[in-house]
Amino acid sequence: MRSNIAGPASAIVTFTPNPALDVTTATERVAPTDKLRCTEPRYDPGGGGINVARAIHFLGGEALAMFAAGGPTGKTLSDLLTEEGVSTRVIPIAGRTRESLAVDETATGRQYRFVMPGPVLSDAELSNCLDTLRILAPKPGYLVASGSLPAGAPTDFYGRVAEVAKELGARMVLDTSGDALRGGIERGGVYLLKSSRRELEALAGKSLPGDADQVDAAASLVRKRRAEIVVVSLGANGALLVTDDRVQNFPAIPVPVQSTIGAGDAMVAGIVLALARGWSLDESMQFGTATASAALLRLGNELCRREDVERLYAQSCKDALVPT
Repeated sequence: MRSNIAGPASAIVTFTPNPALDVTTATERVAPTDKLRCTEPRYDPGGGGINVARAIHFLGGEALAMFAAGGPTGKTLSDLLTEEGVSTRVIPIAGRTRESLAVDETATGRQYRFVMPGPVLSDAELSNCLDTLRILAPKPGYLVASGSLPAGAPTDFYGRVAEVAKELGARMVLDTSGDALRGGIERGGVYLLKSSRRELEALAGKSLPGDADQVDAAASLVRKRRAEIVVVSLGANGALLVTDDRVQNFPAIPVPVQSTIGAGDAMVAGIVLALARGWSLDESMQFGTATASAALLRLGNELCRREDVERLYAQSCKDALVPT
């Protein structure tokens, strides 16, 4: 096992075409028609790739967060990232960046999440996103495309991003859902696909109740060259890793759950940062699992803390066969 995540790394760029300004608050009980008195809201930059870049930064790594943004919410999102010390490259758009709202119900411990659709991007704005990726310098070793697609984007847009990644010589990591996921892998070119069980079922077009069903579905994606590596996050059951020559389960690390927001993004961040540092795939998966568990310890979109990740990683490796 590795003692920490320090060391030189390949450059990492994350791309988020549909980011959000995340607002988190709490009230005693959510009820219809009543005026609900809430706590002081917390504002965080959000969206899949942005969360990945933030988590990498919190872990002591470096990642460039590239994202499309516009309007006052887009500026607030960008300013928050700058305050955190995350490197950014904003692709300006005419529309206003969306907001998402999470409300914690203190009487029950439930959380209600409201996700807005986001702005429509024109063909010219979508083309500008791809052109901005093409001229990245230095060229990244890893390009993480994550989150939903904006309204107006073709379902194969992430597939086009994968083609750009190939032009750059970068390893493409994809984490999305629905039609964006299906369209993103149709052309191949994805190095690592991270999905949930529900997303894997959507791709397979059927329920996958057993371990063998999930392995077969993931292995089918590898055989069809949709991705070189498939990682399936399984919540309390950990994560499944499937490549062309191996299948392995990585157990979850039990922690008290404060919030599930951003746990999947944190897993991607841990895996990619470790791979970029030159760690083995086993070590990177173990570190990603620890990062996801650390995210569960934090409220709202706080994501994770480095000390929690390293403690949980060390704990998880005690009985695991992880190369040193």
